[in-house]
Amino acid sequence: MPIKTQNDLPAKGILENENIFVVDENRALHQDIRPLQICILNLMPIKQDTELQLLRALSNSPLQVDVSFMKMNSHRSLNTSMNHLNKFYNTFDELRENKYDGLIITGAPVEQIAFEEVDYWDELCEIMEWSKRNVTSTLHICWGAQAGLYYHYGLNKELLPEKLFGIYEHKIMNRKIPLVRGFDDYFLVPHSRHTTVSADEVHACKELMVLAESQEAGVTLCMAGEGKQIFVMGHPEYDRMTLHNEYVRDKEKGLPIDIPQNYYPNNDPEQKPSLQWRAHCNCLYVNWLNYYVYQVTPYEL
Repeated sequence: MPIKTQNDLPAKGILENENIFVVDENRALHQDIRPLQICILNLMPIKQDTELQLLRALSNSPLQVDVSFMKMNSHRSLNTSMNHLNKFYNTFDELRENKYDGLIITGAPVEQIAFEEVDYWDELCEIMEWSKRNVTSTLHICWGAQAGLYYHYGLNKELLPEKLFGIYEHKIMNRKIPLVRGFDDYFLVPHSRHTTVSADEVHACKELMVLAESQEAGVTLCMAGEGKQIFVMGHPEYDRMTLHNEYVRDKEKGLPIDIPQNYYPNNDPEQKPSLQWRAHCNCLYVNWLNYYVYQVTPYEL
């Protein structure tokens, strides 16, 4: 899929080096096609890493995607330069009059804080409510999924006894749903979180359909409204070294952190981790774009 980005977005050069088809604004103007309009509400601290990971995941179908990045009015990022944010991001106030084929709400490092105590919670609630009328399908990731389940269905998160950190196996629970078309019976997903949503409560919610679950990680993939709202509890978009970088960062800070589970060969942090989840990540995003965005979105937004 050609991904349309701003001409000088840093991720563009990296993606091109990976032989991923990226078109800039100038070339896109000469293509007689209506690209899908996808907005990414990026709540992760190091926004450039998440930009690259999500653009890579969105790049594997023949559809053209025009990506916009949204930032919060009510929160100032401490880990991404204001120059980068001002250049490539718009606030919700600047985008609220738009309509989008798809919206991605990312995770955020605030999971141990009560939802109502997060400084941008009210604004996020406004965005999630706005998405019901202005977005064809919304994909919620990790803390974004927990926030969405809490806002839309009243399912609160629970603190885990220890951090869920590593690569975990998940089982497909409903193979007939197009979101998991092409998946194997079992697949791997990275997780890095201190909280979860009770599997029993998710199963008991009549509006939700569970598509994938793990003995260790719980419900990982569920959806509602025939795909209007989709919730992914882990981080399938993570790069090979993302968990390693988190592990090293926390160790250097003196924080209590165990080796990521099922990640390093022989549990040896000196060995390069194997990339075991990329194919299913790509399949998930292609299925989302095709079956829940492209196939149902109106031509005239």
